[in-house]
Amino acid sequence: MALFAAAGTILAAGAPAAAAGPIRLVALGDSLTAGYRLPADAAFPAVLERALAAKGRAVTVANAGVSGETATNGLDRVDWSVPDGTDGVILELGANDMLRGTDPAVTKKALEAIVTGLKARGIPVLLAGMRASTNLGPDYVARFDAIYPDLAAKHGLVLYPFFMAGMVGERAYTLDDGLHPNAKGVAVIVSGILPAVETFLGRLRPAAR
Repeated sequence: MALFAAAGTILAAGAPAAAAGPIRLVALGDSLTAGYRLPADAAFPAVLERALAAKGRAVTVANAGVSGETATNGLDRVDWSVPDGTDGVILELGANDMLRGTDPAVTKKALEAIVTGLKARGIPVLLAGMRASTNLGPDYVARFDAIYPDLAAKHGLVLYPFFMAGMVGERAYTLDDGLHPNAKGVAVIVSGILPAVETFLGRLRPAAR
């Protein structure tokens, strides 16, 4: 009887780690996250999930990308796009704000509200940065490009400075619109952001690592 009781204690002690399961990430973003005109398994969240699995990481990455969304749109839906139980969020928004010439102060306010709302729920954020097109003028570029490092420094976030690094201007990595990544472009994005994601994972619940 004592032997069975001891075995039960051991099993119970091991239960929390087993029950915890994989780390659950949500990628909250626009078309760059959603996988505009790509099959679901070629979109950023799915490709990132496979890249992490190849490194022995037990992680799921939910696709909460919606094409055409601004940072303000993301703020409007963050509460239902990021369910309770989420371990971390990869926040990728701002490209459409920039393309529309939205005042960077508006974009920054919305992104900060998303970050603070998630932090209040105990959900850490990896901030994926965006950079403004130079044709918007030096003042706009300076104000917009400062959004992401400023927020990361203020809130202690893991920052990946430029989500589209390595693929901008490379037609081999874009769709025929010259803007959105094709499958090769998504692979470039994932390769670039992967070290930042691994750093981010190091901040999350240890039982699931």
